[in-house]
Amino acid sequence: MHTVVERELELNLVVSPERSIAVPAKLIYRSDDPFAVHITFHLGSDSPVNWTFARELLVEGVFRPCGHGDVRIWPTKIDGQSVICMALSSPDGNALLEASATPVAEWLEHTLRAVPPGTEGDELSLDDGLADLLATTSRDEPWLRDPWRQGDESPEA
Repeated sequence: MHTVVERELELNLVVSPERSIAVPAKLIYRSDDPFAVHITFHLGSDSPVNWTFARELLVEGVFRPCGHGDVRIWPTKIDGQSVICMALSSPDGNALLEASATPVAEWLEHTLRAVPPGTEGDELSLDDGLADLLATTSRDEPWLRDPWRQGDESPEA
């Protein structure tokens, strides 16, 4: 059975130093995808915007600046309030988002209880998946035969 930890919250999309726009979002963590966090932004269009990145990146970003490239996260204070900033970059554009640190940290704590750090690999069932992938079936048989043997010849021939 897989665990899903979700949290709806409002982020602020920073448009300029003086102006931001509230953006409803949902944080999602699934134990069947234990290394990742998913954020869905509801922008008032028919299709939401989804981002996926490492849970470890968000955990670290709550405490100190981290990330490079497409996702960068850092903590800061705005008007005396603890905030988590996320800079997201894609070929479609860039976005700077701010979230209150408390709900993000509380949600992360729930994800860490669901799948403690260092146990993520246990959730993946890699051995079972690999066994299924490598299992032979009757339709695999022609591919497993010795390509140099001809017909009913014995191995000694």
